[in-house]
Amino acid sequence: MEAYFASLSLLKLIKNLPGGIAQGLIWGLMALGIYITFRLLDVADLTVDGSFTCGGAVTVMLILAGYPAWFAITAAVLAGILAGFCTGFLHTKLGIPIILAGILTQFSLYSVNLRIMGMSANKAVSVDKFDLILSSRSISAAIATGFVFSLALVLILYWYFGTEQGSAMRSTGSNAGMSSALGINVNSMKILGLGLSNGIVALSGGLMAQYQGFADINMGRGAIVIGLAAVIIGEVLGRGIFGRHLNYLGVFAFTVAGGIIYYLVVIVVLWLKLNSNDLKLFTAVIVALFLAVPHLREQSAASFRKLKKKGTEQNA
Repeated sequence: MEAYFASLSLLKLIKNLPGGIAQGLIWGLMALGIYITFRLLDVADLTVDGSFTCGGAVTVMLILAGYPAWFAITAAVLAGILAGFCTGFLHTKLGIPIILAGILTQFSLYSVNLRIMGMSANKAVSVDKFDLILSSRSISAAIATGFVFSLALVLILYWYFGTEQGSAMRSTGSNAGMSSALGINVNSMKILGLGLSNGIVALSGGLMAQYQGFADINMGRGAIVIGLAAVIIGEVLGRGIFGRHLNYLGVFAFTVAGGIIYYLVVIVVLWLKLNSNDLKLFTAVIVALFLAVPHLREQSAASFRKLKKKGTEQNA
């Protein structure tokens, strides 16, 4: 055991932390997209595994075709929005349950993404040949770029969900029946929300493809779990610090922070020389723990109230 801990280099861990922050910011962006469907619309959208890859594939192929990176990332967002619209159409117009609709879209996107990449499972894009928005070659610049994207998106979403349309979307997720009675087109709000969510996820995929220097057909596998981990971690931390005073601006900011914290945990796991094949197991455990925290806290508070009430009755 002593030999094991002696083999761990603290300097190596510190050296890898900036890279974890850069990737965490990108995953935090994806978590913002997942938050829209998971919390605001109150639906479980499984499209994201496919739309994340779609964003990366579109970005890389357009950059290889000679288009500027900003144009490629914009096209990636539009592709993600279309993927979300497809899921929304299957759900609202054809009556397919949202989970199955997301699975169908994700399943079909595998073939679509392969065709986008010319039937190749992997496409590389080098920062030496192309002017990329960010790259792992320059971690500090990647962190700065990721922070700017995150800050801009957090502010835009905070503004949007305070508008009439954004409020209607939040109302749809809270109570679809009441929203419909108030004249809100619930189906349109669901389609719009799914499109917005997957557009943000595709943006994250496009940035990740540039950061790592390639797009891979399996790069989005498990993205929904990572996004949920970031959302849950951010919520628990935010409510633990601010409690009921946490507004949507804080929620969005802590969601991005959740992505950073998740990836820093991954860095620590790798530093501890644990098997990288167990990362998905560790992710599931992390998500389960953070999901259980609010429930356990509520149970603890309820038990405390019962004991206090019982003590008061006995004293009386």
